[in-house]
Amino acid sequence: MAHSRTSRDYPRASRDQGVRRSSRDREYTTEKTRRSSRGDRRQSLPQYNHNGHEVGTIAGKKMHPDGESGRRGFNPIKFLVISGKSSSTLSMMTNLLWPIVPVAFALHFARPKWHLAIFITSYIAMLPAANLLGFAGQEFSRKLPQKAFAVVLETTFGSIVEVILFMVLLKKGDGNVPVIQAAILGSILANVLLCLGFCFIAGGIKNVAQEFHEAVSESANGLLLVASMALVLPAVFYKYLATNKEYTSTPELINYNTLKISRGVAIISIVGYLIYLFYQTVSHDGLLHEIYEADDHKDDDRHEELVKPKLTLTEVVVALLISLTCVSFIAIFLVEQIPYVVEHGVSDAFVGLILVPLVEKLAEHLLAIDEAYDNQINMALAHVMGASIQTALFNAPLTVLVGWGIRVNMDYNFAMFDAVALVLSVLVIGSFLRDGKSNYLEGMLLVMMYIIIAICAFYFPNPIHHGGGGH
Repeated sequence: MAHSRTSRDYPRASRDQGVRRSSRDREYTTEKTRRSSRGDRRQSLPQYNHNGHEVGTIAGKKMHPDGESGRRGFNPIKFLVISGKSSSTLSMMTNLLWPIVPVAFALHFARPKWHLAIFITSYIAMLPAANLLGFAGQEFSRKLPQKAFAVVLETTFGSIVEVILFMVLLKKGDGNVPVIQAAILGSILANVLLCLGFCFIAGGIKNVAQEFHEAVSESANGLLLVASMALVLPAVFYKYLATNKEYTSTPELINYNTLKISRGVAIISIVGYLIYLFYQTVSHDGLLHEIYEADDHKDDDRHEELVKPKLTLTEVVVALLISLTCVSFIAIFLVEQIPYVVEHGVSDAFVGLILVPLVEKLAEHLLAIDEAYDNQINMALAHVMGASIQTALFNAPLTVLVGWGIRVNMDYNFAMFDAVALVLSVLVIGSFLRDGKSNYLEGMLLVMMYIIIAICAFYFPNPIHHGGGGH
């Protein structure tokens, strides 16, 4: 027979349970305090990297050991040597073009009527300047403790050239709007077809197939598809109403509504980009940090990268100032000559879709290809897709909104050829990324697609009132 418990037993049991719980809480709190104190002591103790250099701090946090140079201040000799060697053999070869930079400056000021020579020298001079900007961004991001944030920041530094070129073109007036429109889509095409194609080829040289993490590929591909739709829909809106006689809208009203739609899409796109940044650097930064760290340890040249001399934080700032100054001036020189290049038979489509994106994205392309060759395919994919997403969701909307502010009618009314090429390219990329693997065959197909688009753009005629910078 079961014995019943009196009411007096319950308070006692409750007291015993409370004593046991409080005892456990004290033990947990004590253990937690011990762990916290050990962590604090570990933070306060000096840390050293693989080269025996004491790890410094950046913004109050410990610098990543891989980015510690072991020096402080500015050393001109070491600065020139480290910057000259850059991050890869391709980047180092690009630095051999630095003598062209003063030539471009001299021609611009001394021979302003030598339009073709100024365009060619400025175009070539942009390559080492953009390469230095990208290298400085790499050196700075390497010092950051969080890899996910470092990759985003590295991509942002690589896009500065693009933003400067867009702003300089925009400042010249409405005449350059077709060139900017083509350059926006051309930048994305250069990333997802040419650069990613060469990444797959470079990675396929030493590997039968490279596998990448779905957290990197799927989110990036989905964002790029949505961003492409946002870019293209205003152009579809305009083309459908302009060619359909069933609607009573006048061409002026259609143009005005397309402009308003583009500005609304631009605002929504920037909000989407901020959400993307939050996803990358806050909510999923731990997962992405682990993926990128694992990629670092798969680097075939990691032992060489670790012992390679690095720039100090002061030298990084100097490199950024020098490269930004050169890029800004050269962008002005380059843009001023576009009307004369167009007048001599090169179409707006080819200048915007091919020539401008190739020069502005050089640093990102070289970095991503080198990473893929070193078996860091996740890092390469993050840089390529991240740069494309930033162009679609931030750089392009920023251009539209700045145009709104300075009374330039910059909109998303892209040429239908450019829009279709973008959508088809994004769909092809999605099919290649779906299996989570890459090989050199897929890379060759992507490069072939880009060459086909380049040939079409070369023969694409200018509209009756083409860009020409106002000519």
